[in-house]
Amino acid sequence: MKNNGIRMGIDLGGTKIELVALDLDGIELWRRRESTPQGNYRGTLETIRRLVEMAEHQLGVQGTVGIGTPGALSKVTGRLKNSNSVCLNDQPILEDLQFLLGRPVRMANDADCFALSEATDGSAAELPIVFGVILGTGVGGGIVVRGSLLDGPNAIAGEWGHNPLPWPHAEELPGPACYCGLTGCIETFVSGPGLAACYHRHTGKKLSGPEIVAGAESGDGICERVLQEYENRLARALAHIINLIDPYAIVLGGGLSQCERLYSNVPKLWGQYVFSDRVDTLLLPPRHGDSSGVRGAAWLWNSRAMDQLAV
Repeated sequence: MKNNGIRMGIDLGGTKIELVALDLDGIELWRRRESTPQGNYRGTLETIRRLVEMAEHQLGVQGTVGIGTPGALSKVTGRLKNSNSVCLNDQPILEDLQFLLGRPVRMANDADCFALSEATDGSAAELPIVFGVILGTGVGGGIVVRGSLLDGPNAIAGEWGHNPLPWPHAEELPGPACYCGLTGCIETFVSGPGLAACYHRHTGKKLSGPEIVAGAESGDGICERVLQEYENRLARALAHIINLIDPYAIVLGGGLSQCERLYSNVPKLWGQYVFSDRVDTLLLPPRHGDSSGVRGAAWLWNSRAMDQLAV
C-alpha cells in the first residue's frame, strides 16, 4: 500500500484507545475506539497495531501515524515519563511502536495534541500563537507557534498546571498538596477535583464540577460563590500565561471547558493581572470538543508541525 496523504491519529488514554484517519483537508475517513488493556504494556502496543491495520485495510491505503500520550518522552532516555497510566512509564514505547508498525511514528503529550488540533483547523485555526488548555482531572497545556508545537530540552512546554497559583489570597496559602510533591499548584485549584475540593471546603459536602456548575445555573448561592472563586483563580492563572507568551488565543479543553460562562466571565477578570493597557487575547471553546486530542495526533505529521521533532 502507498501513502496517499492519510493522517492517522491515536489518542492513547487510560480507559480507551481511539484512532481517527483524516485526509489532508481534515475530513474524517475512519474512526474506531477500543478499551485500553489495563496495566498491560504489550497489550496496549498490540491494540494500537491492530487499530492501524484495521484502518489501512478498510481504507486501502497506508498512512502516517501520530500518537497522543498521557505523559511525555524523556529527552534523557527516550522513554515515557509522567504518565498516569503507570504501565507506560519508563517504557521505550516510541521505539517499540515504530518496530511493530514498520514506519516512523510521531508522539506528543495529549495536551500538546489538543493545542495543535485547535490551532490547525479548530477554533484558533491559523492564529500565530495559541495556548491550548486542558481543564479536567488534571491541568495541562500546549503551545503552538505558527503551526508548530513549541518543544524544549525538558519536554515540558505548556505544563502550566505545576506552577504556583499566581497572586494568591491569604486563604489560598500554602495551598493544597499536589501529587507532584509541592503545594499550591494551579492544578490543585482549577482542575475538576480542585473545583470539587473548593465546594467541599465551603460546605463539607461533595459535588462534582458539573454538578457545581448546574447548581450555580439553578440559583444555588454556594455553588455560585464557589464558581466565582474558580473563575477568579482561572483568570489569574491564564493572565500568567498571557504575560509570558502573549497568545492570540487560549482554547479551553477538558470537562470544564463545557462551562459556557467561563468564556465571558474570565476575560472580564484577567485584565487586572495582565501587564498591558488592553488584553486582546481571545478565550475560546474547542471546535472539535473531545475529538481534538486524536485529531491533533494526526496533525503531528502536518508539514507545518513538528518537523523539528521528527524522529
